[in-house]
Formats: sequence, structure tokens, C-alpha cells
Amino acid sequence: MDVTLIVLSAGNSTRFSYPVKKQWIRIGNKPLWLYVADRLNGFCRFAHTVITANKNDIRLYEKLSDYTIVAGAHERQFSLKNALKYVNTEYVMVTDVARACVPKDIIGELINNPADCTVPYLKPVDTVVYQNSTINRDEVKLIQTPQLSRTEILKKALQTDRLFTDERAAIEALGGEIRYIRGSEESKKITYFKDLNLPCLTPPSKDILTGNGYDTHAFEENKKMILGGVEIDSPYGLKAHSDGDVVIHSLIDALLGAAGFGDIGEFFPDTDERYKGISSVELLKEVINTLTYTGYEIINADISIIAQKPKLKEYKTKIQRNLSNLLNAQVNVKATTNEKMGFVGRGEGIAVISTATLKYKDWHEDYNR
Repeated sequence: MDVTLIVLSAGNSTRFSYPVKKQWIRIGNKPLWLYVADRLNGFCRFAHTVITANKNDIRLYEKLSDYTIVAGAHERQFSLKNALKYVNTEYVMVTDVARACVPKDIIGELINNPADCTVPYLKPVDTVVYQNSTINRDEVKLIQTPQLSRTEILKKALQTDRLFTDERAAIEALGGEIRYIRGSEESKKITYFKDLNLPCLTPPSKDILTGNGYDTHAFEENKKMILGGVEIDSPYGLKAHSDGDVVIHSLIDALLGAAGFGDIGEFFPDTDERYKGISSVELLKEVINTLTYTGYEIINADISIIAQKPKLKEYKTKIQRNLSNLLNAQVNVKATTNEKMGFVGRGEGIAVISTATLKYKDWHEDYNR
């Protein structure tokens, strides 16, 4: 069949109540959003795969996959409408990243039972009470995703301001044909952290991830010199769009490199007036926050400052302590000259080399505590 897969993964994960966003918990070495997309593509040869992401994460998703990544929205339905703009196949299968363990046979049943919308469901096993009255539970369906829909009908059904909780409800309101198949207990939705006890969710990889960073700035008269967030007694500072903290800039590149997230210029371009004169400590805090919610923990950092001037012997420990507190990790700071060679040796500026290591946040260990 001519089918596109849409994985909805733009939620804020507020009910999950964990430092790592739900879509970013690691299954092996893959974030959940990528794990779900790869897993379903392993069950069926989809013509195309589209994944919605929080607008702030689009760049990060694109770093880690070749799927089409589009901006999500506050409401699930608007995220879906954004994704549907990239769909031109006859059918579209829509799933939520929270349905991580959908079994292969459910995908097969959906593909083999096409309709305007084909929907998996479960029957309730407990007594069902609605508005203080017991109702026949055999007439109740607990609806699941993924759902398979005719693309043009789904697009038409969503051309309204009315909000629907799933594709079935929208197509049903349009008068479309709904076909039901039996769902699976394995398709349980991950809403809270306690819901991670699903059979397909393996622990995070124990890999140690390493990145390096290099940065250099020329001296500038009549400007404060800040290194590692510490003010240095000097008649000159460092030329830059921000405060010129070459130590933190190098460290940020090392952290982003370890995560596979690119470089400082992609996060904080020097063409953006928001970052003009900004404290690099604030940039580092933003990077640390990003690493935290995307599932990383910082292990350590090692920093070499190469400067002919000013002398940094009395500042090394202050810089080290400040950065260690910011990263909540071990940091080592070294300082050396360039033996009067090159631009550093001529006293024209400072260069810094940094190395950082990360590991994946072990949600599995936290879950079993």
C-alpha cells in the first residue's frame, strides 16, 4: 500500500515528571522518537516518514535522523495538520510517540483492513460507570493508535476549528467509514514515568560520549576580560559578539560535540542581536538545560587555555570551581603559553581547547529504585 507514517512527538511531556522529556529517553542509544520511527519502519516499508517535533528541537532531530522533521504545535491536531502538508500518499498511518511498543501484527492488521479510518481498540475488563450509571462494557471501546486513514479524507476532516482527540473522531464527524480491529495491551500509552514498564523498552546504552571544542578570540581594548565566567584583572578583553568568554565557548562546542548537536554557532549565531554582549554563562546554562532534557548527563570536562598574556595562574582554580558548579561535574583547567609563537605567542589573543564527556541519563535505573 501507498502509506506514509506520521509520528507525533512534539508534546511538552509535563505529566511525565522526569528531567528528561519523554520523547528523549534513550532506548539503547536512540531517543524514543527515533526508536519508535525505526521500529515501525522495520515492520512495514512505508513510502515516507514524517515526525513532528517541538520547534526548538527540530535542528536536534535533524542531526540524528534522515526522516522528514516538521514543527509541531501546542495541540495534537495542529501538529498533525502540519505533518499532513508533507503527505501525498493515498493512506497515512498516524501514531503517537507515547505508543512505543505497538506489536508488528497490529501494523499488519491495519494495512490489511483499509477503510476511511481503521482503528485498533481494546475492550474494558472492569465495570464501566458513566455519570453514575453502569453501562454495558461490551459497547465500550478503548481507542488506541496508530490509526490508518485515507489521506484526502483525513485532511478534509481536519479543515475545522473543532478539536478531535484522534483521527477516527474527525473522520467519523465527516461521515466516513470507520473499521475497528482488536488492539493490544502492548500498545499501552506512556503518560507517566511509571508507565515505562513496557516489554520493548530496553535500558539506555552505557556508552561514554566524547566531544572536543576549540575557540580563539583576539584582544580588544577597554573591555572586561571574562574567562570561564570569572572576571580577569586586565586592561583589555576579548573581541566577540557576546562577552567574549573564549573558555566557555570552547566548552560549549565540546559539550555539543559529545551530544552530536553541532556547534555553538548553530545555537547562538553571531548574527542574532539577542546574543549581543550576552554573558556566556547564560549560553552555557541553556546548553546544559538542553542536554538535560534530551537525556544526557555531563561526566567531566578538561580545558586547556593557551595565552601568552595575561598570566592566569591565580585564576585557574576559580575558573575550575565556577565551571564545575555550573556543570555539576568534574572540571579540570590548565593554562599554558605558546612559547611566543604564532598569534597567541605575539600576544594578540587567546585560544582554548576543551574536551567533554557525556553519558545517557539512566531512566531504567531510576525506575527500579
